[in-house]
Amino acid sequence: METKNLTHWKKLINPDYLGAYSIEKNKSLILTISDVRREMVKGTGGKNQECTVASFKEEQKPMILNRTNCKIIQKIYGTPYIEEWKNKQIEIYATNVDAFGDNVEALRIKQIVPSISKPILEDDFVKYENAIKSLKDGKTTLDAIKKHYDIRNEVEFLNKTK
Repeated sequence: METKNLTHWKKLINPDYLGAYSIEKNKSLILTISDVRREMVKGTGGKNQECTVASFKEEQKPMILNRTNCKIIQKIYGTPYIEEWKNKQIEIYATNVDAFGDNVEALRIKQIVPSISKPILEDDFVKYENAIKSLKDGKTTLDAIKKHYDIRNEVEFLNKTK
């Protein structure tokens, strides 16, 4: 069943924070932490509770971090200090977990540092000719281009810059 245009009822209860309902089944989000802090969060019963919350650089709702997800971030980045989590990327997915005597949907962080693939710079790619021109004109370096793109045939690419 197509669910993209349907509204999950949980989105109406706490729409200010990322929830398992925010991620499509079998999908994940790779987000960059901008900061982690304690803040008061209104729970589903209207009760205020102080929670650990991560905000992201990407245009995405903040995420309430439970102990499990904090431990995963500590494990993948080797530090328990939230200040050192800034600018680190995490991959978030929804899964079912046993909690409070029930099986519920929850957000989890994958126990690996996400690897984000860069676009491939090929001769049929719009930016290919611009990259060659910038290299020829001395406006950029190969290393600078490789920070943003994978070059499938680097030898051929370099031959075109001469």
